[in-house]
Amino acid sequence: MGQGLVGAIHGFRETEKSRWSEASRAILQRVQAAAFGPGQTLLSSVHVLDLEARGYIKPHVDSIKFCGATIAGLSLLSPSVMRLVHTQEPEEWLELLLEPGSLYILRGSARYDFSHEILRDEESFFGGRRIPRGRRISVICRSLPEGMGPGESGQPPAAC
Repeated sequence: MGQGLVGAIHGFRETEKSRWSEASRAILQRVQAAAFGPGQTLLSSVHVLDLEARGYIKPHVDSIKFCGATIAGLSLLSPSVMRLVHTQEPEEWLELLLEPGSLYILRGSARYDFSHEILRDEESFFGGRRIPRGRRISVICRSLPEGMGPGESGQPPAAC
């Protein structure tokens, strides 16, 4: 397990995947239909992030060089808490409980104006309730960055 996104991700493995089983493709098509508009072009590969039980993701805003206007993540295996904090007004924040099988979508202000993070196991509380963390896998679909054509290979680093 390593560190990625200039040290923002701790305790993880990752891969980019473009070939899926028929059943997995059907699930990805549902994710893409829910998250992306008809005019949006997606990056050709899907990012798979495997976060160990003690792993976490520090606050960050995904780079516009590598990720477009929409990022959608399907959370698997373990519940986790995602915290979003406004980059200019840190008193504006919210936390999301990401249950296994849940889909989060970052676009608009949530995509550009808020940092997001996955809390460490010891900080993992939601609504006053402890949310024990286990191994978490997220399957992340992203739209193509502005000005990049579908054939260009601007492969993003971990979590963009």
